[in-house]
Amino acid sequence: MTLVDTVKQDLVAAMKARETDRVGALRLVLSELQKHSKEGDGDETAVLRRERKRRLESASAFREAGRDELAEGEEAEARIIEAYLPAEMPEGELRGIVREAIAQTGAASPKDLGQVMKATMAKVGTGADGKRVSAIAREELGA
Repeated sequence: MTLVDTVKQDLVAAMKARETDRVGALRLVLSELQKHSKEGDGDETAVLRRERKRRLESASAFREAGRDELAEGEEAEARIIEAYLPAEMPEGELRGIVREAIAQTGAASPKDLGQVMKATMAKVGTGADGKRVSAIAREELGA
């Protein structure tokens, strides 16, 4: 069963259970997934990560503006989206891949971060967030 099918089934179940917050979040996710599949961008995980990131950024902006009730709603949507994301790569494994990329590219300073990121992201794909990879790469390069 594809991710789109799973989201559709969960949407129907949420509608029957009258979970309005969940229904709203699942409709948005389903819409984005279908839009990207029509465009030929079939990377569902990237779509989910992007949508989750948007929700967390919105929640942060709402908190800064003192709108805690709206921030909580955005965070709830982010948690719903997280349920459909695959588990992220463990820290130790990711650190090993970053070290391997550093050795492969011959990186010696933080100036070489771009090369390390390119090599690492090619290996991990959607298994890790770019921000997390960047933090580990900076650490390993001594930045």
